[in-house]
Amino acid sequence: MHICGKSSNFAGKIIGMRHLVTYIALLCAAVMAAQGLSAQMVEPVKWSGETVGDSVRLTAVIEAGWHMTLISLGEETVGEEYEGIYSVTLAEAVPVRFNACDDRMCTAPEIWEYKELRDEGIKESRNEGGSDRSLWIIFLLGMLGGFMSIFTPCVWPIIPMTVSFFLKKGGGKKDAILYGLSIVIIYVGLGLLITILFGASALNALSTNAIVNLFFFALLVVFALSFFGLFEITLPDSWSTALDSKARSTSGFVSILLMAFTLVIVSFSCTGPIIGTLLVEAAGQSLLAPATGMLGFAIALALPFALFAMFPEWMKQLPKSGEWMKSFKVTLAFVELALSLKFLSVADMAYGWGILPRWLFIALWIICFAGLGVYLIRKSWVGKSLAIVSFAFAAYLVPGLCGAPVKAIAAFAPPKPVEGREVFDDYEQGLLFAKQENKPVLLDFTGYGCVNCRKMEAYVLSADTVQKRLANYVLITLYVDDKQDKDADGESEGNENSRLQREVYGSNAQPYYIQLSPRGEIISEPYSFSVDVDEFLNWLKY
Repeated sequence: MHICGKSSNFAGKIIGMRHLVTYIALLCAAVMAAQGLSAQMVEPVKWSGETVGDSVRLTAVIEAGWHMTLISLGEETVGEEYEGIYSVTLAEAVPVRFNACDDRMCTAPEIWEYKELRDEGIKESRNEGGSDRSLWIIFLLGMLGGFMSIFTPCVWPIIPMTVSFFLKKGGGKKDAILYGLSIVIIYVGLGLLITILFGASALNALSTNAIVNLFFFALLVVFALSFFGLFEITLPDSWSTALDSKARSTSGFVSILLMAFTLVIVSFSCTGPIIGTLLVEAAGQSLLAPATGMLGFAIALALPFALFAMFPEWMKQLPKSGEWMKSFKVTLAFVELALSLKFLSVADMAYGWGILPRWLFIALWIICFAGLGVYLIRKSWVGKSLAIVSFAFAAYLVPGLCGAPVKAIAAFAPPKPVEGREVFDDYEQGLLFAKQENKPVLLDFTGYGCVNCRKMEAYVLSADTVQKRLANYVLITLYVDDKQDKDADGESEGNENSRLQREVYGSNAQPYYIQLSPRGEIISEPYSFSVDVDEFLNWLKY
């Protein structure tokens, strides 16, 4: 058995006397409680465990101002006092009996036992929870994109064509349901195809690759200019004409499937940028994310088509295409211009070009939404109402030019620099500093293209209560997609950080937070994505 920690010189020599004092103090506390006095529940010692090879490492983190008396380990009596951090490596897990004292009181002896929860298992459960949340977010973003697509000039006119097709076909509710399912199958199949072709690791790299991000930046700008009316982007008419003709000449499920393909082809010029943005965002989440995002998109897009195919009489109640559709198209153009900056920003940060600092990013968003307000203010009462919202949002962003957090765009804007303290971007230097200062470490694996990382920084890490607690830590922030500072072998700093996270800490998802002792030992289970401030505070050991 190996024990490391800070032990007093006289500890162990007067075990009996110390225990007597402890029990007298406890008796006094009980008498005070019986007299109606109240005491606050305290937990000055927090235990954690991990399996290391064939051994078990138990770690106790002791609050400042307290010392822990380790009464026994299993059947072995210890009787030592410790402060700060205590760690012991054992051949097997055994119950730990301990109590703690400060200069005012002592706690009752407690028994804590490591339940053989392997560190890998804890990581997986924590990651799966974060993954579930991410998948739901991707699904809802997909649905939002699908609903937006319905009102675009490329999709809206297809509704009458759909109704005409099913009226001539003479189909009923069964065919309408099959039509909706066909749309879902096509889009989900596209998401699965992308996953199969590229794989999980390639998809994660896709979301942070500079060339890919620059391509989508340019793509969204081009589509935005098209929506402004400068030019039209359409696929060859022969594609949709051939599919439509084939659908009308065939029967059964094949004809319905071909009609669904016609919808996909005809609507591409409007749905393309929405789908592309969705897939790039999904690529950085998990293996199932692209298909999940496409499922949400397809359900939202297919639902009205299936309903209109089922109830064609509803067609009479639809507003005709006109000025409102042009306004929606221009509104979408302003939004796409703003969103395009996110992709440029990721490439800029990953390669350190410095062409789009945070203040400029926010200034361009202000221009986009102020411009949208100016455009809509001349429209109907609906447009004027939306113009007021757009102006208000632009005004909300203005303090961001002076360093305000502007949490509403935290997922898109470059991260706000940490002020007032040193943050290490080198793993070894950070650990050395922590050892010299005898301070624990908060290790933060993050990414420039990580949307959830920006949300954690804006909603959790920047909270005043969290900032006070983080002052007790040495902060090490490692970007896994940093393409700068390549070594002699041509490997970037980001690749080294990513390999460190995979090989040492067994994870490749971001954000990913780990607490280490001043000696670099893990002192708690890892923490992934959750914007619950109280949950994060409870997770912190100090």
